[in-house]
Amino acid sequence: MALKSEATGSEIYALLEEYEKSVSGTPRILLILSSVLERTIIKNEKLLKVSKKKDVVTVFHGTKAPTLSIQQYVERIYKYSKCSPSCFVVAYIYIERYLQRPDAYLTSSNVHRLLITSIMTAAKFLENEYIGNTYYAKVGGVSTEEMNRLEMNFLFNLDFRLVVSPDVFGKYCLQLEKEGLPNRINKPN
Repeated sequence: MALKSEATGSEIYALLEEYEKSVSGTPRILLILSSVLERTIIKNEKLLKVSKKKDVVTVFHGTKAPTLSIQQYVERIYKYSKCSPSCFVVAYIYIERYLQRPDAYLTSSNVHRLLITSIMTAAKFLENEYIGNTYYAKVGGVSTEEMNRLEMNFLFNLDFRLVVSPDVFGKYCLQLEKEGLPNRINKPN
């Protein structure tokens, strides 16, 4: 399906929610999101290196990057949290809002903690049933105390702005669909 300018956010979301024809059965939107985050990290780390800027260390920074790739981590969270794919879109919106702060960059040192925190926050806000922080901490590979600290820091940095309008949601779905287009060109129908 070629992207049409008159396509609505819900039509795009339905397309993004399609499952890949892969062993993992991961919704396409999660694969695109993982790819977008990986490319952003590569760009940011290159920018920080070239400009000799320091990445401001926050509670989301680990001492070293985890061994799980972003895609593996997203798939793990999806598998064990049972969150809808829309939670992952909203989590991405939350991450974008968090990164609007000066000197905030998405890097391999902070992406995993930002992901688990933003997805947990989105699930609390969107889902009818919510799994507790202790469970999300186990899924994310952090302690419950750290998960609680990450959540509080995240919420205060967002100024508790958790509402995402249908228009904003649709724009992000469209943006993610555009990011995923190169992956669809070589796929058989």
